[in-house]
Amino acid sequence: MAQKATHFDLLILGSGSTAFAAALRAQELGKTSVMTEERTVGGTCVNRGCLPSKNLIEAAKLLHDARFPRYPGLTGAPLGLNFRELIAQKDEVIHGYRKKKYESLVGGQFHIAEGHAQFVDAHTVQIGDKQLTGDKVLIATGSRTVIPVIEGLDKVPYLTSDLLTNGEAMELTECPRSLLILGGGYIALELGQMFRRFGAKVTILDRNEQLLAHGYEPEVGQAIGPVFEAEGIRVVTRATIRSVRGDENEVIATVQVGGETQELRAEKLLITTGRRPNTDNIAIEKSGVVVGEHGQIQVDEFLRTNVPHIFAAGDVIGAEHGSQMATPVGSQDGGKATHNALACGEEPRPVNHRVIPRTIFTDPQIAVVGMTEAEAVAAGHPCWCNVVPMSLVPRAGAILDTRGMIKMVADAHTDEVLGVSMVGNSAGEVIHEAAMALHFRAKLHDFIDLLHVYPTMAEALKIAAISRYKDPAKLSCCAE
Repeated sequence: MAQKATHFDLLILGSGSTAFAAALRAQELGKTSVMTEERTVGGTCVNRGCLPSKNLIEAAKLLHDARFPRYPGLTGAPLGLNFRELIAQKDEVIHGYRKKKYESLVGGQFHIAEGHAQFVDAHTVQIGDKQLTGDKVLIATGSRTVIPVIEGLDKVPYLTSDLLTNGEAMELTECPRSLLILGGGYIALELGQMFRRFGAKVTILDRNEQLLAHGYEPEVGQAIGPVFEAEGIRVVTRATIRSVRGDENEVIATVQVGGETQELRAEKLLITTGRRPNTDNIAIEKSGVVVGEHGQIQVDEFLRTNVPHIFAAGDVIGAEHGSQMATPVGSQDGGKATHNALACGEEPRPVNHRVIPRTIFTDPQIAVVGMTEAEAVAAGHPCWCNVVPMSLVPRAGAILDTRGMIKMVADAHTDEVLGVSMVGNSAGEVIHEAAMALHFRAKLHDFIDLLHVYPTMAEALKIAAISRYKDPAKLSCCAE
């Protein structure tokens, strides 16, 4: 979308959810803006991240539930699978959503410039043979998969989470017979279970003692591990890949597990070893902006960089001020960054990353918000923490899905709830009640005194809070 204008009130690098939130806020303020994009308008989430993965994960769940119904008396039946057609419908969902939520919004006072953008100076970027300038600048270039240094990896074809993209060469349109996944984080878990349910033989290699070893309660990994094992997903922990070799037909990984060396083979290799900010390919040094040791752009609480007129938001700021690489965080901060950059005469708005709910869309889902027990103790809180199995939640028993647990972390002196982790059916929906409670600094009795619909999975929060004072295994339904 070529534009005649070359100077704008706000110059935005990127066109993902953070960038769009910023551009829409600029429009509300009556200011002009331009976004830059070298791949596909909308960025990672809509094109190759959140939207396509959740679409396909749900399809895989339908296959699994049909084959393995939980209820005695129901006979499982395999559904047919046309993987290429399934990918085609995923693409249609992406196209429709991108057009409605992104492309249709462009015009008027904000535009998109297509091509790779690099800084020329603190107010200017170069895109092809064109230069764009802005009074204020927002860097919102997102993140990408970290590619580890492994002998032979540069000579072997491999996949990243970009396999869910559309209209690009790396899109996977045939389901692999077998898949070797490097990494034990949320992407590995979501895609590993999904491909297993589509029929692939899946092996997950994790260098840690268990899945989700960092940033999660240990009970979370302990709960999801047996679920994966029951579905035939092989999880190899304390595993380090020393080298890889192979071709389009097979990848062979030499892996050290404990003190032993093994060779593992699969049709495809998937790299899910974390993400890094996209700051190393935009000539950021020419802007004068300071970048941290992990590539993140360093910002203050108002998302301003060390260069006063340049702001940054979204994945590019990494964990600055407690931020997390998540679409809703970037969207919220994109609007705040624009307000702070352009709303002259108004009070600047600081970021607030204290309460960020997150969900991993495995089955059962994993959802967390607030502090873990270790984080609460490190912050100086006398901790009351307890784990309640899903078997004590009436709804879980009624639907014959008692997999998982809920853990609540509270200050032992004040009873303020500091964090919740849940592995269970509908955990991604339940966690929002916990998030709202943390937002208002609710205490254990606030959960206990709130009437919950019976039977629902959200009752797990009330039961967890009750366990501070009573044994929930000895209560009747709805009792306090």
